[in-house]
Formats: sequence, structure tokens, C-alpha cells
Amino acid sequence: MSYKIFVVNTGSTSTKIALYEDEKEIFTKSLSHSDEDINKYHDVQDQLHMRLEFIRSFLEEKKIDIKELSCVVARGGMLLPVKSGAYEINELMLDRVENRPVMEHASNLAAPIAYSIAKEAGIPSYIYDSVMTDEFPDIARISGMPDIPRSSTSHVLNTRAMAIKYAKSLGKKYQDMTIIVAHLGGGISINLHHKGRIIDLVSDDEGPFSPERAGRVPCRELINLCYSGKYDKKTMQRKLRGNGGLKAYLNTIDAREVEKMIANGDEYAKLIYEAMAYQIAKGIGELATVVEGKVDAIILTGGIAHSQMLTSWIKNRVSFIAHVEIMPGENEMEALAYGALRVLRGEEKAKEYTE
Repeated sequence: MSYKIFVVNTGSTSTKIALYEDEKEIFTKSLSHSDEDINKYHDVQDQLHMRLEFIRSFLEEKKIDIKELSCVVARGGMLLPVKSGAYEINELMLDRVENRPVMEHASNLAAPIAYSIAKEAGIPSYIYDSVMTDEFPDIARISGMPDIPRSSTSHVLNTRAMAIKYAKSLGKKYQDMTIIVAHLGGGISINLHHKGRIIDLVSDDEGPFSPERAGRVPCRELINLCYSGKYDKKTMQRKLRGNGGLKAYLNTIDAREVEKMIANGDEYAKLIYEAMAYQIAKGIGELATVVEGKVDAIILTGGIAHSQMLTSWIKNRVSFIAHVEIMPGENEMEALAYGALRVLRGEEKAKEYTE
């Protein structure tokens, strides 16, 4: 029996949709929303009807009958902490993302859209590997400052999908392996997958800098800068996220542009780019200590994993820990579809969202 899976992934200025038949991608489409369209709405949740109509119009144009779908799967929004894997979308989840989100974010629109389409078609709807996945043991939550416990926020969807895919390629179960996965994108996070759970990670604000994020910076100097009177709170936040990393040093967030600079003999660009690789390798080494160095594999994924220059620098520093596998790309739509497919096939069970 084959399954048709419709995927919904809402971003700040786009709504990505895809159709899969089992593991085969039938299509992926990114529906762009202009600034004019977005600015009409007071907050993110007000965009729900507009985005849903965009999708309905596209499905109608492509003559796709939703009655032929097996399920709809969506990117998980800003819920209270959940476990990894699938959750069936229910009224409590909808109430959380629509009326009481942990944070206002475009991902909160995905579940209501998926639920609406699925309800009309009479099929189940799920979220998979929410960004709010939290499987930390207590020891991993301690930061050194009781006011600020460590939280589990990272690129769960892609890193877990790549770890599962890699284990399967070896004929092994994800639940039987220990894999460190570094997601290299606009933000960088590194996850430790141990026996089927993400037991620790290096988040994008406590580890390597990235194309647009500052990562871990010296705390005392950061406090001094915050109280220097030079910058307001919003500007400081942008220094950490948006205007940090490669952008702060080289005035670009495009790794390809940085590599062109290096090819043209720019030694400063090479220093900064190699420093990013150096810090990523440090983060991988840091997580290896959690499992006493008993790591089965290290995976480099995300858009910047396409860079042979960067991945070779990282690989040279961490290959003594374990085999390094390069699996480039964001892979979010595939990750959502494959997760739902495992539920439909009975390989995984969807959980009930409770608070």
C-alpha cells in the first residue's frame, strides 16, 4: 500500500508545501508572500486565512484532490516542551499555537493549516520533530546560573532526520547509535543523539558563530557592552542574531561569497572562515565528552555542508573522534514527510499532545 503525504512548513515570508508518495517527492513549492501582504496583518496568527487560501488555490490549480491524501504533516510550532517524533494535531495544540504560543513565530501557522486541510479531507494531521523538542536529562540543564537554565532549542527536524537516514543506510537502528550532528546554516547548532534521544546540544547562542549569529561570546565583555550606553536592547539583540558572525566580520552571510574572497587572496576572510570551522569542531568535541568519546559517527548537514572547504577543515579536527559523514542540505520537507510515513507504516506511534 502506498501513502500520499502533504507537507506544510510556514516561514516568515513563505509557505512551503510538498507532496510525497511514500519516499518519492512529487513536488515541492515555496509560495512567497510579499512584504505588502505580510504587513497587512497585526501579528503572525492573523495571516492564517491568507496563507490557507494561498495553498487551496495552488491545490486547485494543480488539480490535486485532498481526498486522495493519506495525511497532512506540519512543522511544529512554539509549544510547551515536547518529545521528538510525531504528535497528532489536537484542539489543545491548536489553542496553544493560536492563542498562547510560547513565542510569536511563523511556524505557529503550520499546524492550524494542516489541521484545516486534513479535517476537510477526513484524514489525520501531525506535527513532527518540533523545534520545542526537549529530551535533556537534568544534568544537561544546569548552566552555572540558576536564573538561566539551559534549554533544548536547535535544528531538531533536520539533524534527527539525517541521523535516522544514516543509521538506516548502515542497516542499523537510530535508537542503537550515538551520533553527533552539526547543522550548518544561517544559524549553527550541534546535537548529540544517543539511543534515540537528543540528550545534549550546543545551541546557536552557546557555540560556534555562523553566517549571521555571534554564537558564544565572552560574557563579561557582553555585559559591559550592554551597559555602555552605545546600543539599545534591540541593537544588541541584532548583534547576537542577524548582524553577528560572518556578517559582522565580512559584511556577507553568503559562504560562497566568502570562498570567492579567499580564492582572490583575502587572508582575513580565510582566517574568519576557518575560525568558524574551528569553533564548530570545538562544539563537536565538547559533546563527545558527554558520552565519554563513544561516538559512532559525526554528521555535517545544512546548507553550508555543501562547502568542501569548510567541511574539510572540520573533518581534519574531529575525525579522530569518529567517522565523519557529509549530508548537505536543509532537508526539512523530506524530514517531515518521512516522519509521517513512518507513522502511517506503523514504524512509529504518534503521541498525544498534553500540557
